[in-house]
Amino acid sequence: MALNTVSTGLEERWRDILAVHARTMCEIDRVLHPHGLGASDFEVLDILATESPREGDQCRVQNLVGRVHLSQSALSRLIGRLEKDGLVERSMCVEDRRGVWVSLTRKGRELHSEVLPLQRGVLAKMLAG
Repeated sequence: MALNTVSTGLEERWRDILAVHARTMCEIDRVLHPHGLGASDFEVLDILATESPREGDQCRVQNLVGRVHLSQSALSRLIGRLEKDGLVERSMCVEDRRGVWVSLTRKGRELHSEVLPLQRGVLAKMLAG
């Protein structure tokens, strides 16, 4: 009986976490949509802005894979869309031809700065207490 109670408690906590995550992602998508971004798009821009704070700084795509919750192929497609929109640039890694560098463009940095308060506002609202 005690195991069932513990198991049920864990399941309820897990479902609560998933529900908060889903509501938060939907709200981020909603506030960023007018800016042409979704939650995953923003996450990549935000990581790049953090990892590569100066214009011209680059980050290996492989370093993004473990930080965004997308498969490698989905991340590649997302980066392709961001590149098409002029928000990031990709280049080949000279030292390792399998590697790809990605960097924010000026347009990407400006858009990130513009929408950062919106995304952080959603986090503050959705994750407060």
